[in-house]
Amino acid sequence: MAIETVGIVGAGIMGSGIAQIAAVAGLNVEMIDIDDEALRKGMATLTSSLERLVAKEKLGPAMRSEALARIETSTDYHRLANVDLVIEAATESAKLKMQILRQIEASIPAKAIIASNTSSISITTLAATLSDASRFVGMHFFNPVPLMPLVEIIRGLQTSDATMGAIRELTMRLGKSPICVRNAPGFVVNRILVPMINEAFFVLAEGVATAEEIDTGMCLGANHPIGPLALADLVGLDVCLSVLDVFAADFGDSKYRACPLLREFVAAGRLGRKSGRGVYCYA
Repeated sequence: MAIETVGIVGAGIMGSGIAQIAAVAGLNVEMIDIDDEALRKGMATLTSSLERLVAKEKLGPAMRSEALARIETSTDYHRLANVDLVIEAATESAKLKMQILRQIEASIPAKAIIASNTSSISITTLAATLSDASRFVGMHFFNPVPLMPLVEIIRGLQTSDATMGAIRELTMRLGKSPICVRNAPGFVVNRILVPMINEAFFVLAEGVATAEEIDTGMCLGANHPIGPLALADLVGLDVCLSVLDVFAADFGDSKYRACPLLREFVAAGRLGRKSGRGVYCYA
């Protein structure tokens, strides 16, 4: 099926980023969130990102204006009545996502596809809340969405071939590179990445090295472009913790236990760049 109009539920960092690349690719976008303030912040983030691309001459001023004109915002799910696809980009909570998915399904056409941007929650489990699980798929973008080229497309147990094909085609239209993966906790990237971040927190907690030394070691010794602790701050420490808790519950393996220091940082509100402080200070 041809996808021309996309609904995005969630105007946070991920949702606004997805809305941006969809609008730049020529799609009409309906961005939904719980209140006008969340939508205002999302549009401000999106607009600032587009301005940076214009300043770097990666996007023309006319294309920026055209992209912004394609985006509509609302708190009303009924605005999704004519979309071809809805991407849920809410907080990484299975209970919240299931509630939102039910609202989405009640508001969209029968032919529309529903995707979740979850980074770790089972696509099959989320699909179970829908009456038609064949049109549900995982579409995991990476932060920052406008810059990161990868999208993991996750097939749930009942996801149809037609749904997978349509989302793969759309992903390439968005200028991204897809990998198609089977449903499993953390899928591919986070299955490997988040335990590494967790181990970096254990090394920090044990006083083996400072945060700066840990990150420098991984950049220079493993050729990583950014150290694991700085990356955790970029992703969000709360997101990393949520993923680890999903792993611990779904795999039942103690190797996925979250480092107590990571859990303490999250409890203290030190979530990373988005809160102004995580492992590092961004004030």
